[in-house]
Amino acid sequence: MLSAGAMLVALGLEAVFGWPEAIYRRIGHPVTWIGAAITGLEARMNRPGPLRTAAGGVVTVVVTTSVAAAAWVLTQLLPAGWLGMVLSGVLAAPFVAARSLHDHVAAVARRLAENDLVQARQEVAKIVGRKTNALDMQGVSRAALESLAENASDGVVAPLFWGVLFGLPGIAGYKAINTLDSMIGHRTPRHAEFGRVAARLDDLANWLPARLTAGLFALACGRPGQVARILAADARRHRSPNAGWPEAAMAGAVGVRLSGPRIYGAVVAEEPWLNGGARDPGGDDLLAGLKLYRRMGIGVALVLLALALL
Repeated sequence: MLSAGAMLVALGLEAVFGWPEAIYRRIGHPVTWIGAAITGLEARMNRPGPLRTAAGGVVTVVVTTSVAAAAWVLTQLLPAGWLGMVLSGVLAAPFVAARSLHDHVAAVARRLAENDLVQARQEVAKIVGRKTNALDMQGVSRAALESLAENASDGVVAPLFWGVLFGLPGIAGYKAINTLDSMIGHRTPRHAEFGRVAARLDDLANWLPARLTAGLFALACGRPGQVARILAADARRHRSPNAGWPEAAMAGAVGVRLSGPRIYGAVVAEEPWLNGGARDPGGDDLLAGLKLYRRMGIGVALVLLALALL
């Protein structure tokens, strides 16, 4: 499968090089381009009224189809065979976030190892939406582990999954959906109605990848039966139909409890615990989570290689 080979190239390039800062300063990043389009359309079309949900649906369809169509046009310009596969992988690499996710979480782990709680809070604030200024060491570790688990699905497994199925248009279209959800799929007065279609579409696009990610974590930790029991008990208790799966798998694999109460703005969300009978995580558990994440990444690469060889 040429698409699997292209996704293997994309994963390898992003894991090794990421998105160089020099390039970002010059031209930005494809996701920021998508975000700029969403911002412009949202500013024009998000108006109170009975058609607010429909307007948000129009924006979601326009952005997603435009991005996927642009990617399809690019594929038509590529040569056939292995060279086209490699070039498609190069174009797909910015839509994978394997290295950037690892680097962000590793930065939190370094601050925790230095017992620098203030800087650890600042680092974890870059990757979570909750308030972090009151988190203790365990709270910072828990937030970082949850972000690592959820974004392993949203930022690595899901884009590669849709890329294998539909090539460059699949991975680009998925990233448009995911970016829409992150920007307008919030339960806030401004976006609860306008972003409803984007949020539901993101839930649908991530349904199977989230469960695949949980399975990959279970296999990577070497205790699939133990993790499977925690998944069966707790994964569906999460407020998200998808995030509970990789987070519960991470909790079981590392041997800690995740989720639980947290603060968003001025609101305290009383979330249930995942693997609630376990201890709270610490800095060493965050390092264990990163190790598990790297093992999972190797597993994903091997699956892509096997599919490409088919």
